[in-house]
Amino acid sequence: MNQVWHREAVGGLWEEMGGLQFDFLANQGLKPDHKLLDIGCGSMRGGVHFVSYLENGNYYGVDCNKALLDAGRNELETQGLLWKDPILEEISDFAFVRLGAKFDFLLAQSVFTHLDLNSIMRCLVNVTKVMSPLGRFYATFFLNHAGPTYLDPIPHPTRDGCRIVSHYDQDPYHYDLGVLEWIANQIGLNARYIGDWNHPRDQRMLLFTR
Repeated sequence: MNQVWHREAVGGLWEEMGGLQFDFLANQGLKPDHKLLDIGCGSMRGGVHFVSYLENGNYYGVDCNKALLDAGRNELETQGLLWKDPILEEISDFAFVRLGAKFDFLLAQSVFTHLDLNSIMRCLVNVTKVMSPLGRFYATFFLNHAGPTYLDPIPHPTRDGCRIVSHYDQDPYHYDLGVLEWIANQIGLNARYIGDWNHPRDQRMLLFTR
């Protein structure tokens, strides 16, 4: 097997996207003493940066793919970061309470792009159970600029030549902003559109707070 298969499996752009995630959260106020939950952490593209920065035991990464988690643990070992005691768990149902922690920051990079609306709702409900009172949950998504009744595929501009087309009802999904704001409101969360955060494949950023 290709020794770097796990880097391509999470979309490639290993250095660019890893650094982009870290820089974004650092600019949003992430500090070493904060606890971070990295939802859909994959093989540690962003995780290597977060683990290096955070105090021991403050990084929690969850993913539904055990092979990617194992590859991510190897990435951390190669970079001499396992002494930072990162917690990596295979979770496929968003049951974050099993981690036994409350989080100041939560991130779902390129997760909502692969979820139907009910699964996004499940994720958000479970986020409310582990987010600290002042916690901040950042999630990326493909924006449907044309409104909730627009049913056609939407192509997205990219900087690396990768062809991205999102869909109303199949993976990768796009969503109308108002729909995501509505479902957040139903479970007691506020959704604030941050929008463009320099993602190379046009994923936009949302912030959820209590």
